[in-house]
Amino acid sequence: MENIKIKGMSCQHCVGSVKKALEAVPGLSQVSVNLDKGEATYTNNNVPREQIRAAISKIGFEPGE
Repeated sequence: MENIKIKGMSCQHCVGSVKKALEAVPGLSQVSVNLDKGEATYTNNNVPREQIRAAISKIGFEPGE
């Protein structure tokens, strides 16, 4: 499992949006988003980190490193 910090989430709707966006990325599975920790956890099957960051940015949130 890998994780990435996400800035800008403030409610469960935000969590749902991020989860949906990451689940749409081919190669990511078992996506879980934690509002309190401000991060997403997922299983990565060779998806470049930049592609994951782009999916988060595209919906208006700021991905961490």
